[in-house]
Amino acid sequence: MKNAYQKYKNTSIQSASKEKLLLMLYEGAIRFTKTAIKAAEEKNIAERGWNIGKAFDIIMELNNTLDHKVGGDIARNLEQLYMFIMEQFTKANISGDPEPLRASLKVLENLYEGWVQAIEKIKKDEADAKK
Repeated sequence: MKNAYQKYKNTSIQSASKEKLLLMLYEGAIRFTKTAIKAAEEKNIAERGWNIGKAFDIIMELNNTLDHKVGGDIARNLEQLYMFIMEQFTKANISGDPEPLRASLKVLENLYEGWVQAIEKIKKDEADAKK
């Protein structure tokens, strides 16, 4: 059963639009950060570290895909936010304190909501242009 689920998951990722992939990355980072917060509160060092590592990798990937030539100030601002998040992940991993993770989670959730709204607006504008 797990193998079938993994195939479904892989297919959904491979067939997703760029916008959906972006949202999926944010959803993953948010999920791993929430799990890391819970692990930090429970003093579960291994679980905290594993989840911080997963979330860190996602944010690093988002940062690496920024196109500064096209994105300009937006790309620069996102890079600063991603660097802040990664710094907070590192602090939390070293100290075991969940507060830096909570700060990161707030930023991630705000960015996610912003992307959802931006994507919805683009889709609406495209639909209006076809009318």
